[in-house]
Amino acid sequence: MLSKGQFLRSRALRVGGRRFWSTTSQLRQQAVTPLQSILIANRGEIALRVGRTASASGIKTTVLYTDPDARAQHALSSPFAINLGDPSRYLDGDYIIEVAKKHGCQGIHPGYGFLSENADFARKCTEAGLNFIGPPWKAVDAMGDKSRSKEIMTDAGVPCIPGYHGRNQDPAFLATEAEKIGYPVLLKAVKGGGGKGMRIAMTPDEFAAQLESAKSEARSSFGDDVMLVEKYITTPRHIEVQVFADKHGNAVALGERDCSIQRRHQKILEESPAPNLPEEIRQDLWEKARAAALAVNYEGAGTVEFIFDNDTGKFFFMEMNTRLQVEHPVTEMVTGEDLVQWQIQIAQGEKIRLTQEQIHEEIKKRGHAIEARIYAENPDMNFVPDSGALLHLQTPTPTDTVRIDAGFAEGDLVSSYYDPMIAKLIVQGPDRHTALQKLHAALESYQIAGPRSNIEFLKRMCVSPGFVKGDVETGYIQKNNDELFQRQVIEPELWMQAAIGLFLSENAAQGPSSLTSSALSSVGFGTGVSNRQFSLVELPADGKSDAATATVQVQQVAPGVLSISADGKDTIKVTSQFDAASKTIRTFFPHTRLETTFVRDPETNTLILFQQGRQYRVQLAVPKWAEKVLGMKDVKNSVLAPMPCKVLRVEVEEGATVKKNQPLVVIESMKMETVIRAPHDGVIAKVVHRAGDLCKAGTALVEFEETEA
Repeated sequence: MLSKGQFLRSRALRVGGRRFWSTTSQLRQQAVTPLQSILIANRGEIALRVGRTASASGIKTTVLYTDPDARAQHALSSPFAINLGDPSRYLDGDYIIEVAKKHGCQGIHPGYGFLSENADFARKCTEAGLNFIGPPWKAVDAMGDKSRSKEIMTDAGVPCIPGYHGRNQDPAFLATEAEKIGYPVLLKAVKGGGGKGMRIAMTPDEFAAQLESAKSEARSSFGDDVMLVEKYITTPRHIEVQVFADKHGNAVALGERDCSIQRRHQKILEESPAPNLPEEIRQDLWEKARAAALAVNYEGAGTVEFIFDNDTGKFFFMEMNTRLQVEHPVTEMVTGEDLVQWQIQIAQGEKIRLTQEQIHEEIKKRGHAIEARIYAENPDMNFVPDSGALLHLQTPTPTDTVRIDAGFAEGDLVSSYYDPMIAKLIVQGPDRHTALQKLHAALESYQIAGPRSNIEFLKRMCVSPGFVKGDVETGYIQKNNDELFQRQVIEPELWMQAAIGLFLSENAAQGPSSLTSSALSSVGFGTGVSNRQFSLVELPADGKSDAATATVQVQQVAPGVLSISADGKDTIKVTSQFDAASKTIRTFFPHTRLETTFVRDPETNTLILFQQGRQYRVQLAVPKWAEKVLGMKDVKNSVLAPMPCKVLRVEVEEGATVKKNQPLVVIESMKMETVIRAPHDGVIAKVVHRAGDLCKAGTALVEFEETEA
């Protein structure tokens, strides 16, 4: 009689080369049933991505959208589009199933996020006669519970990290288990994902607060606050293996991806193959990933995630994502395969058509691929999400080796209701060095104006010496903070281009320009004159550094010829043109020619400029006397919301004395919980917003009493 562990391991036998099979899986063989119509139960770039492959296969697609998404690209991508109304209804599985049945859909593709790893939704789809284009619901259920999944993996011979994965959730008991494991420990929601519901306790003194914070975020994100406690590896890498299994007992690995470059436990750069990984460990990872899939009778696309300990060279099972990953294009680039097409084929009952050897040979031929996630966020303010209209969007030119998976076009609104990812930029090269160079070059031609983005940060990552060498770990950003967050210097030519852009755009406008109608015009910044002075001020990305300033004098001396000086220095003559259609200023200076993209935010009078592959943000300075005329409020004693948000909790009362870094307010934006802390010691004069309030970015949350200092 075989033990449970022996039985599970016996199902991962090597037969006919590297093809894996399961005796019980072979009993599930089914006839091929082509899909003719599917509903895509997601939004943004993944909805567009699934739709492209499905449409190319002749499959009718029905898309869903909510009120904030009514004009989003995915909502416009199909003539069959259903409005769910409320922003939260992407999570209403019962209604989505009802919509699919009503509109004659045979299957549902869940994309990633939302309902993609909801076992109840997968089960209900099956019970409703719909083909759930994903794994069986029992596999989703088994892998969705991080405690249960680790028990299954241990029985299947897959190494797991030491920790407590039981159901006793008494805080005192969990603290005792943490002491047994040894600090630091990782607290993680058993139903979690994407870094949500996850905290690190470095010492016993931090444990209670970090546990409560993780539980609160888990309840908000997943409706479940059951936690596990694990040993936290201090120099870890995050390496995951893409697996596919069919209904006929075949399972293959399509290579691994290194996803170690993360912020807030969420990935921003992913690459394949993993750099500096010994080949024997690479193959062992693939073997263990297939064993993990077979242990739960898996079907379709899945990702087995491992923590690799840089100090010991050992790896441990972390979790299995029972869906297509955000970073699946990296694997598509190094295998030449369409993974969404594979999902559809397997859901229809077809067999995997490649052996493990064929996949391995293709990966060796195709070199290296890297994906950068383009987010609306501010890296210099701890990567807080941003939102707003995309006033300007210019992307690199797509080629066979440069790919852009985007969910937005110029003019679209990045909503505060959803994840702030704008696009994914994926490049491929014959080796890692070439791929990195291509990624950096592509990022230099990527321009986003409106919400802040992480593009400048990604460019710095591409040339960071440690990353270039492949010395990666999940704490890389924190350990290289000073290098990655260096302050950029604004050269005199940039100030001049900003002033030239203002001068030419205003004087070229017919009738009242955008500036004429602004508050600034009413205080002496009018248009239509041949001699202008502009006082400009930098908008530091971190919101707190001393801002650089410049005063630029511009005078038109002939058509297309300007006399210009900055900060009273020598006056020079330039010829300059402004192309409103492309938003481009082309100026011939005595020593060089510069082309600068010039974008103006009409709401804030912010100028966003792109010059020689870099982005700059400056603003017209408002004189002190003008602030009084315009009734501008002094906010120097206020703590402002860094992003559009909902106030979850207020941790202080009016009249309370607080210390620097003491928690003031806890906010939530884009499903992320953020603690707003006191910037300095002081006394709380007023709590402006309470729990449940919705706030715009820049709104005062609390106000401090004024002090003489």
